[in-house]
Amino acid sequence: MAGSVNKVILIGNVGADPEIRRTQDGRPIANLRIATSETWRDRNSGERREKTEWHTVVVFNEGLCKVVEQYVKKGAKLYIEGQLQTRKWQDQTGNDRYSTEVVLQGFNSTLTMLDGRGGEGGGAGRGGSDYGGGGYEEYDQSRPSSGGARSGGQSNQPNQGGNFSRDLDDDIPF
Repeated sequence: MAGSVNKVILIGNVGADPEIRRTQDGRPIANLRIATSETWRDRNSGERREKTEWHTVVVFNEGLCKVVEQYVKKGAKLYIEGQLQTRKWQDQTGNDRYSTEVVLQGFNSTLTMLDGRGGEGGGAGRGGSDYGGGGYEEYDQSRPSSGGARSGGQSNQPNQGGNFSRDLDDDIPF
């Protein structure tokens, strides 16, 4: 197998309101922390156990930063697609430190709000370029969606797939 893949997919809850900073030329950078949890039953005691992991997410995509700034708040459930990056930095005492982060930039990044704004359904942002691509798409049940979040409600559109039981009335060909 030639090549490699660096892709991270997370579904989790935002732990605190996102922090929005700006570069010297005015481009936004969003920082947020997302918690993912797994639960299981302990084999010996039968008790339910839970383990929570915290992930640092950095958004460089300008369109996705606008979504984060306007709509993402503490407790929001998000679907994130990005890449792992480790950066080296020095603390106040001059020691080298390393931080591994999930980075959303360019075309390979996605941020989808799974619980929507005020319970109205979800919205999705897809990464474009580092300079203003991507953005926010409000979920609309009245039109077909090629991606983003989907609401669990029933559609008012008629069934366009035909009548399934009528298709089963055919004679067996042997």
